[in-house]
Amino acid sequence: MDYEEFVKDRITQLRLRKGVSEYQMSYDLGHSRGYVYNISSGKALPPLKEFFAICDYFDITPQQFFDDSSPNPELIQKAVNGMKQMSESDQLMILGIINRFRQGE
Repeated sequence: MDYEEFVKDRITQLRLRKGVSEYQMSYDLGHSRGYVYNISSGKALPPLKEFFAICDYFDITPQQFFDDSSPNPELIQKAVNGMKQMSESDQLMILGIINRFRQGE
């Protein structure tokens, strides 16, 4: 796997899904207007600290960033965060609903 290619493509994919421009994302992360462009074009890779900031920007974990089997990792993370605030009985109920939907596949 070409990780440099994957990182730039994944950032572009997540950015487009979020509906922000390269300029806006650069600005939101506190960088010059060309920061995200340089990553997306393959001219640079983000340092580790900035990679974590990018994951935070998309509301995903680094593991979810590299898991390209999930087309919407930010939705999964929101669901996980929501479930963490539920009681155990509510979590089990949600899990039962998920399992019921999966049986229909």
